[in-house]
Amino acid sequence: MRAMQFERFGGPEVLTEAAVPEPVAGPGETVVEVEAAGVNFGDIKQIAGEQPDGPYAPKGPLPRIPGMEVVGRTADGRRVLGHVLQGGYAERTVVAERDLVAVPECVSAGEALAVLIQGLTAWHLLRSVARIRPGESVVVHAAAGGTGSLAVQLAREFGAGRVIATASSEDKRAFALELGADVAIDGEARGYRERVLAANGRRPVDIVLDAIGGPVLDAALDTLGYLGRLVTYGASARQPASAIAPSRLAVDSLTVAGFWLTPLLLREGAGGAPLEELLDLTARRRLRPLVGGEYPLGQARQAHEDLLARRTKGKLILVPQN
Repeated sequence: MRAMQFERFGGPEVLTEAAVPEPVAGPGETVVEVEAAGVNFGDIKQIAGEQPDGPYAPKGPLPRIPGMEVVGRTADGRRVLGHVLQGGYAERTVVAERDLVAVPECVSAGEALAVLIQGLTAWHLLRSVARIRPGESVVVHAAAGGTGSLAVQLAREFGAGRVIATASSEDKRAFALELGADVAIDGEARGYRERVLAANGRRPVDIVLDAIGGPVLDAALDTLGYLGRLVTYGASARQPASAIAPSRLAVDSLTVAGFWLTPLLLREGAGGAPLEELLDLTARRRLRPLVGGEYPLGQARQAHEDLLARRTKGKLILVPQN
């Protein structure tokens, strides 16, 4: 069968198309005929050889096939969405049954792939970590991105009283408003506190979802009210935040928490109620996953280059049949 693989670690240039042996399912696994595979920054980390001992680390000797998520069909005809540690960039791959969930026919492959990593992350940020309550105010950083755009919509779906989006450009802020944010503001650290408080009627906020880190995280902490929660799940600013003194948290009983989806998937599997809920919301058009470019499988290198260059918006997918 056809697959994209890498024989050495490096950038997108190490990806090459090859004929590889058919995958064989073991106990508790099934072979999936791939309709489309999702493209993630985690795939880029895999082929770069980053975090050799972490969850993104591919297993086994080189060459390896990257790809962590697929939509496709099983031999008995089920259309499924599945999470894999590697092997998604291929015409067929093996997925553990606990990592599969049924996909409604009315949900496109791109929409389904968008809710697996990014959607589950947004769901757990709000439900499992921040534990959102009806009527609370929620600030979503990078609100036009894959996770942020879904977090804006889910915050509204889960009963937020006010959703405040931050984004770096007018176009992105306009998009966040289309998704259901009550207000969209510049997310720059300078003047952040004043803009957020003004957007919330001069009141402190309840929840901040932060994927930026650095000075923005520091500024966001100063916008939280009593029992406020800040959840960090990324550091795109690539700058350190200042040390958070326990006394600073204690005064208003604040919580600063972190979240990373991959360890949760390794512990519990991808299948289950949260992913089923996300797919159902998508099928009923209450959730609008952001779908970007579609590439033939053989153009995986180009997809990675476009992702690294920030030339795309939304979920990128690879289609073996193209």
